[in-house]
Amino acid sequence: MTQTLVSLEGVSKAFGPIVALRDVSLAVDAGEIRGLCGENGAGKSTLMKVLMGLVRPDSGVIRIGGEARAIRNPRHAQSLGLGLVAQELSLAPRLSIVDNIWLGGEATPLIYRMGKLRARARAALDALGAQDLDLDQPVLDLPIGQRQIVEIARLLARDARVLILDEPTATLSDVEIERLMGILQGLRAHGHAIIYISHRLGEVFDLCDSVTVLRNGAHVSTGPAADQTRESLIEAMLGRSFGDMYPPRGQGVTQEGGVAIKGLTVPGAVQNLSLFAPKGRITAIAGQIGSGASLANRALAGLEPAARGAVLVDGKALTLGSAPASAADNVLFVSDDRAVEGLFPDLSCLDNLIAADLRAHAVAGVLYWARARALGARIARQVGLNEARLPSRASTLSGGNQQKLLFGRALARATPGVLLMNEPTRGVDVGARADIYRLMRDLCARGWTLIMTTSELEEVVGMADLVYTMYRGRLVARREGGEIELTAILADITHPVAKDAAA
Repeated sequence: MTQTLVSLEGVSKAFGPIVALRDVSLAVDAGEIRGLCGENGAGKSTLMKVLMGLVRPDSGVIRIGGEARAIRNPRHAQSLGLGLVAQELSLAPRLSIVDNIWLGGEATPLIYRMGKLRARARAALDALGAQDLDLDQPVLDLPIGQRQIVEIARLLARDARVLILDEPTATLSDVEIERLMGILQGLRAHGHAIIYISHRLGEVFDLCDSVTVLRNGAHVSTGPAADQTRESLIEAMLGRSFGDMYPPRGQGVTQEGGVAIKGLTVPGAVQNLSLFAPKGRITAIAGQIGSGASLANRALAGLEPAARGAVLVDGKALTLGSAPASAADNVLFVSDDRAVEGLFPDLSCLDNLIAADLRAHAVAGVLYWARARALGARIARQVGLNEARLPSRASTLSGGNQQKLLFGRALARATPGVLLMNEPTRGVDVGARADIYRLMRDLCARGWTLIMTTSELEEVVGMADLVYTMYRGRLVARREGGEIELTAILADITHPVAKDAAA
């Protein structure tokens, strides 16, 4: 008989007047990978915090191996065989792999035999196919994919039977994702239960045996992944017919101009890149992590001091290596790490909207708040943000609404410019993605030049009017119209055939 390793029955949780969970039940068996899907704010994170002892539920029962448990804190959860790999990794980068595996471990005594702990750490890494990792190597030296493996090894070394993974592939390359999928399938074969949280629905269908959907804090559905379609899953998450994810493309360029790049080079990363991104269209630079695609955008934003080459924006030379110079030329940047490089999390939403262009809201050097508030209200309506949230700190918003603030900065500009976007929908749920895709098309209609890099090829095919593919720092191909096709782009960025891709 199949053994249920973990179950939550009738769990509810409210934070003041906000109901985060409403009578939610969930059960996961040994040897099962359960996808957990829902928009940002659906209750996924709160449910997992309840399971890990980070949040006390107001009501409900948690059973581990069939036995009711009141989980007091994360160390207690760990002792019960539960483990979490959060979206933001929790490793200490300057410590060794073995130290990270045992740091803070519930079962690690004050005085311990290091040889025994090293043997258990080695066994956990070997079980994940990471025999090449040196236990004494600092985590700082590891690429992100191997750090993810160390996080999972930490759980296995501590005898976790139930693993929770929250957006585990958000920063991984295709090769690293494929390796992670193989690891998780191996853990399933050895009887582990895995709860897999991801906005990337393709991964849910490729990996998961079953899918649970939450919406507005309530359980909507649970069933075999094979019985779902992408459309039915999105509809369950949104509670309405979703229609087409991607808005229709425009009817072509209505204005002359754009961004002309000639010989852009970032030493060790981008080599002699030349392309043209036309005004009023979305140009995608597609490539795997490490291809140089994202660094090309960073160079245009003035964030790579060593960048060199010639760049013209609507015929005017752009100064490389200076973020203030790029911003002054109306070249804006949406980073793939909005928490570090995009938002001012402790400032209000209104402050975040106007931060990139304070002079436009000042009279004689003094901010004119009435004007700023009126503009903020208008932009909030355009991006689909509740105006009542404008005084709130940006950190209180969901990932999707935070991303809308960054796009709102462009809409607040009186004059169209260039919007550079690295991973524009990273960590954003499907509903907010549709809103962001609409905003991108709205900006095109206003005369903006959009240049996007993304690791999600479906997004490239769905949104780009023009695609340049890169591999190991070099341009591979230029694709437009019917050439923007998934398998062709995948071939370009994994096993390229040299061809003339000059703009």
